[in-house]
Amino acid sequence: MASSRRLKKELLEINKEGTPVGIEVLKADDFSTWILSVEVLGDTVYQGEKFALMFRFDGHYPISAPAVQFVVDDTYQAPIHPHVYSNGHICASILGSEWSPVLSVISVCVTIQSMLASCKGDAPNLDSPPDNDRYVARAPDNPKKTRWDFH
Repeated sequence: MASSRRLKKELLEINKEGTPVGIEVLKADDFSTWILSVEVLGDTVYQGEKFALMFRFDGHYPISAPAVQFVVDDTYQAPIHPHVYSNGHICASILGSEWSPVLSVISVCVTIQSMLASCKGDAPNLDSPPDNDRYVARAPDNPKKTRWDFH
């Protein structure tokens, strides 16, 4: 299976080279679900906060994007952000129409870390998406089943 071969390669690279600052592997003991923590660095509204991202892989990874969402449980919460729903789903084009097989788990983490780091203290209207309640009430378990309207 191509997905397990690719994930094995990514995990070997992580074990050999480590992860970027602020990113840590919490769980990667199979090739179906990985969980990584992302700490937001720099002068941002999320400075010092840690979030967990869950990656779910199908048999077509890396040709198809993994399902990626923030973990929402007793330990972790989703950040309040215009592209993040309170159930942890993330509206980001690289997780959908702009996915490329050259992207990796780490590159997705870095992109999301950067998205959150760009929210400075004076960020106007830092809030959940305007349709958060409606979306969360009807959202599928898998965010890849959502038809996102990227703008």
